[in-house]
Amino acid sequence: MEILLRTETLWLERIVSAGQASPPGHWYDQDTAEWVLLLRGRAGLVLEGEDEEIVMQPGDYLLIPAHKRHRVEWTDPEEKTVWLALHYLES
Repeated sequence: MEILLRTETLWLERIVSAGQASPPGHWYDQDTAEWVLLLRGRAGLVLEGEDEEIVMQPGDYLLIPAHKRHRVEWTDPEEKTVWLALHYLES
C-alpha cells in the first residue's frame, strides 16, 4: 500500500495485490467509506449480507459504506492487481 494523498477527512491509496486474499474469517469493518477502482488484474469481493461475490475487472468500481463488513476473497495470482482506494468520512 502507498498513500498518495492524505487530508483530515480522506486519504487516497494505491494497493498492489499478487494473489492475496483476506485471511479466513477476517472481515474489514472501517470507520470510513471506501470507494475502490480496479486499475489492473482481477479480484473477488464479498460484502456481508450479500448473496453473490462481486468479481471486479479493470475499470470496475465499488462504494463500500462505512462499517459495511467486507472481505477480499481472491486476487489474480497470474497478474498483479492494482487498486485505487479513496477512504473518506461520510457526513
